[in-house]
Amino acid sequence: MTMLAVFRSRAQTLEYISALKTSGVPAQAVNTPKEAGVGCGISARFEETFFPRARSCLAKRQYSSFSGFMKNTGGRFGYL
Repeated sequence: MTMLAVFRSRAQTLEYISALKTSGVPAQAVNTPKEAGVGCGISARFEETFFPRARSCLAKRQYSSFSGFMKNTGGRFGYL
């Protein structure tokens, strides 16, 4: 299942994607869905199987603009 890491900063989103890839997590930049309610426009997308690694990667850095993780459920994204 697809998950998103939502940020309010484009720069921090791209930095996080780079950190994910360094940690072996296949990730990409995607448009942030309207359900997120933030204005940055891009989020980090990865598969749910990598969630523990993605969460660990987030904890190792100071991302002041992190808004939360979202999961695709029933064709729509919702915050965890």
